[in-house]
Amino acid sequence: MNIKFLDIQKITNSYEPELSSAAMEVIKSGWFLLGEEVKSFEDEYAQFTGVEHCIGVANGLDALRLILKAYISLGIFQEGDEILVPANTYIASILAITDNKLQPVFVEPDMKTFNLDYSFLEKHITKRTKAIMPVHLYGQICWDNKIVEVATKYGLKIIEDNAQASGAILESGVRSGALGDAAGHSFYPGKNLGALGDGGAVTTSDDKLAERIRALGNYGSRIKYRNEYKGLNSRLDEIQAAILRVKLRRLDEDNKHRREIANYYIQNISNSDIILPRSSKESVLSSLDHVWHLFVIRHAKRDSLSEHMTKKGIQTLIHYPIPPHKQSAYTEFREQTLPITEAIHNEVLSLPISQVLTLEEAKEVVKAINQI
Repeated sequence: MNIKFLDIQKITNSYEPELSSAAMEVIKSGWFLLGEEVKSFEDEYAQFTGVEHCIGVANGLDALRLILKAYISLGIFQEGDEILVPANTYIASILAITDNKLQPVFVEPDMKTFNLDYSFLEKHITKRTKAIMPVHLYGQICWDNKIVEVATKYGLKIIEDNAQASGAILESGVRSGALGDAAGHSFYPGKNLGALGDGGAVTTSDDKLAERIRALGNYGSRIKYRNEYKGLNSRLDEIQAAILRVKLRRLDEDNKHRREIANYYIQNISNSDIILPRSSKESVLSSLDHVWHLFVIRHAKRDSLSEHMTKKGIQTLIHYPIPPHKQSAYTEFREQTLPITEAIHNEVLSLPISQVLTLEEAKEVVKAINQI
């Protein structure tokens, strides 16, 4: 038996021949940047998300970098201002903040959901706090009235890190990426909506912010060779946009399949040493706020469990083995004590899940988990 954690080639093949046809049309057109495919994808993704604007960029990190850079350019943020961010996020969230000479303030997560614990927000507020960055980690929307209340009370911006939750929907019908003032999206190949290379986007309904981000991502220019701002070169290319247009049409269907796999795991993993990503075993099929980018369990002897799964021919991964404040890149944060975050990073293990993982493969995963 050989069950890959994520079979990218199988996912790619499942969209053929549409992907090859879309790429070939771009090649034949001879236009590879800032063309009709990017414009069409931006329009389609904005409509899908439920916002006024989508700006294609080079990757998910740049999406967040550009949002923050735009707020600085508009005079809303300044160097040294603080951004509240979950302590257990992927390091890209933190890199976007520090790259703009802003200060990340780590907020502990909720042990059950892995998402930011809203009850901790207010105690971290200072005069320098300018924004909250909720991260929809592992595909589950991180949203609560408490976030809005705190943001409103202190005049804070809400910047969503939607790198892992494309297509997630709240009960109200609002999708992730349309909840805050702006959102950064990643189209890395392993994401639910993945390109065939790097890609990202910013979504917002703020006209001024969108205009500034679009200019900043194009060398700080709105008119060719006239550079108004100190910008970046961060643009989604035509081939990736064409690929994403094909995949976007099937995103809700793909996310539904992920929910079916997640539901099977939750209903059938019976090993009492395993802590499932949801506390109850009720069906997750109707819970549209989670698109199951990752299915993350906890186990006190995570490394032993991973070795056991490998011997059974099942690939697992760790998201993530080292929290940002313990990374060598951020020695200035190393002395911070974040016990919930550190416990999570010591225990989490991600099981195979994707839009092409079969129920038969999921059964083998469950069988191996229950054996240990």
